Amino acid sequence: MTDIAGILSSMEYGPAPEDQSLAVQWLESHDRQFGHFIDGKFIFAKDSETFDCINPATDERLATVSHGTKETVEFAYQAARSASPNWAAMSGHHRARILYALARQVQKHSRLVAVLESMNNGKTIRESRDIDIPLVARHFYHHAGWAELCETKFAGRSPVGICGLVIPWNFPLLMLAWKVAPALAAGCTMVLKPAEYTPLTAMLFAEICKSAGLPDGVLNIVNGDGRTGEAIVAHDGLSKIAFTGSTEVGRKIRKTTAGSGKKISLELGGKSPFIVYATADLDSAVEGVVDAIWFNQGEVCCAGSRALVQEAVAETFISKLKMRMEKLRIGDPLDKGMDIGAVVHPVQVESIKSRVSEAMSDGASIWQPELQMPEKGSFYPPTLLLNVEPSSPAMQEEIFGPVLTVTTFRTPDEAVALANNSKYGLAASIWSQDIDTAFETAKNVNAGVVWINSTNQFDASAGFGGYRQSGFGREGGMEGMEEYFKPLFSQAKKGRKTGSSKVGAGPAKSALVDDIDRTIKLYIGGKQARPDSGYSFIVSDKKERPYAEVGLGNRKDIRNAVEAAEAAKTWSGMTGHQRAQVLYFLAENLELRADEFTSQLQTLCGYSAKAANAEFDASISRIFHYGAWADKFDGSVRAPQSDMLTVALREPWGVVGVCCPSEQPLLSMISLAMPTLAMGNRIVLVPDQQSSPILGNFYQVLETSDVPAGVFNIITGVGNELAKTLAQHDGINAVWYFGTGEGIEMVERESAGNMKFTWVEDGSNRDWHDVSTAQGEGFLFRASQIKTIWTPFGV
Repeated sequence: MTDIAGILSSMEYGPAPEDQSLAVQWLESHDRQFGHFIDGKFIFAKDSETFDCINPATDERLATVSHGTKETVEFAYQAARSASPNWAAMSGHHRARILYALARQVQKHSRLVAVLESMNNGKTIRESRDIDIPLVARHFYHHAGWAELCETKFAGRSPVGICGLVIPWNFPLLMLAWKVAPALAAGCTMVLKPAEYTPLTAMLFAEICKSAGLPDGVLNIVNGDGRTGEAIVAHDGLSKIAFTGSTEVGRKIRKTTAGSGKKISLELGGKSPFIVYATADLDSAVEGVVDAIWFNQGEVCCAGSRALVQEAVAETFISKLKMRMEKLRIGDPLDKGMDIGAVVHPVQVESIKSRVSEAMSDGASIWQPELQMPEKGSFYPPTLLLNVEPSSPAMQEEIFGPVLTVTTFRTPDEAVALANNSKYGLAASIWSQDIDTAFETAKNVNAGVVWINSTNQFDASAGFGGYRQSGFGREGGMEGMEEYFKPLFSQAKKGRKTGSSKVGAGPAKSALVDDIDRTIKLYIGGKQARPDSGYSFIVSDKKERPYAEVGLGNRKDIRNAVEAAEAAKTWSGMTGHQRAQVLYFLAENLELRADEFTSQLQTLCGYSAKAANAEFDASISRIFHYGAWADKFDGSVRAPQSDMLTVALREPWGVVGVCCPSEQPLLSMISLAMPTLAMGNRIVLVPDQQSSPILGNFYQVLETSDVPAGVFNIITGVGNELAKTLAQHDGINAVWYFGTGEGIEMVERESAGNMKFTWVEDGSNRDWHDVSTAQGEGFLFRASQIKTIWTPFGV
């Protein structure tokens, strides 16, 4: 008989096992064999290559799964393609009803789904039951609302098409919901690949889709390893790739899809700082660490794996943290009393051990509590690494396990510097009872998600995604929905317009027009600059007469322009109102020189006087348009929980490379540069070669319009060569390229170095006079990135 008095005295835990019989029964109903889910049917080819799904806590085989081939992916694609027209044409209301039904079905089967998730992934049942599965249902509810509203809220856009979705093993069903829900709401069909280790809840979700009435072919699931993922990414028929995983694989995806026209969103790795100020509630911060790094065994891309603690409280904090770690329980994930479950696979355990050993070789000291470890299964104890140098791989690279590094800082500036000393920028957690310090740090840290006095908070209404090499694109909220739409205007390639104008090199064969020496320099850091090459090229007019000599920029000129732009950070710190005033003044000064610009348009482009005036007038109007938006295109405040607020803060990318098309050269340049500036970016602009002389007059306008030095830099030369340098430069945070198909592929491929955001189009696609497609919020959306800040409210 249980000795209650003894238990109250010892406070020892007893077993609290979760019943797994229904999950086992479900596995047995499928003979523990799974193939793929294509066109509404489960397919299992007995002669195909297979792999086993293992319970990482017990090492038992849960099921055998077929490996998808290129042929399997093609079969799934054809099913998605057949279903696409009807699903896209279906009313938003009809799609909303199906998404609502999916949410209800997830809730009805929540315990079965949670148990199966814990058996397959190794996470504790408390996490899968109380966090993951409720969030799955929440995403389908939330996106049912977007489906209902999409005809009005996303007017002027259409579904992006057939999507390839590749998800990781750390949150198998939640990551599925993050991608499938917005795709369904937008009217897309899809081919999804679960992670090789954890496909079982995806197969269960396929059954849920059938019971919820999702039409056949809308969602197709192909199982397999990295080879299957590669086949999906490389498939020519897919219009969109959404991937969550490592930065290394994300970089390969960026290169593979370069020039394909595929829209991509990448949620990649992280090395998130957990900043503890002396003003923090240390006991709360310690509990925050538990949630930050030992949640899901540390197998979280946004895990707070770098604790940065202010020196004054570091010793106390570490002492409290060690005491708390000694109380953690690690073991059977289906035991409701466990804090830490199993690591997903033995291979991952070995990876964690290797990373820790490397850190110790670099001088770090290790501390682990004396916990009772399970005798079998893939487990790793909660671990502290102390005395870790900021440059150590343990501080710079993902360990992806229950391992926390600890280092100290003295001042808030030093905390921010340490936090930003990373190639990643996914998340950050800030702890301080001084709200001014907390928000100042939140503003300055480079992270797509920032939690104040909290950590690992998620909701379908709050955008999630990273900065820098943590990827681009957002999941959740309106910004996440945008990833699954495209503009309605035709994307068909129209081909380049041709004419008799010439761009040559070397000395002119005849005198320049009007015998005036028109030499156009570069514009760097607010000053006219001679090109590093020492060379120039000749631009001829429509009558093939030499018109001007233009500086031939090169890599060093781009470098100098980027350095000037990086030094002009005050522009990003200005208010939208201040930037608006500069843009209005720019328009005013440009209008004073109407005769010069319209004359150039006629001479260089062969315009009639009427066409030149129309383009000039439209350019003035466009500057005013973005001046008006500068202080109005901002973020939003949301209340995902009763005691939490999220601030969706729009921030500039930083330094943006802008490569302009030859079509309507003045208007297209203004249309690309002005929204970029309005949102606080600094730009390095490369004009089309033929229209380069127009920029010679334009930088004179800049000089008289209060545009700070370094905000607007102009490099002339061979467009695609300069675009390649911009794409490769780590100081460039985003590239907008409107040019040739060859250039599009090159820019997307070369941008993979630091995973910068790119917006690329065939330059002939847009009519820059059409205000419905050539200006507006779509440009501003691409000129900014969302930082989601979570903060307690009214607690």
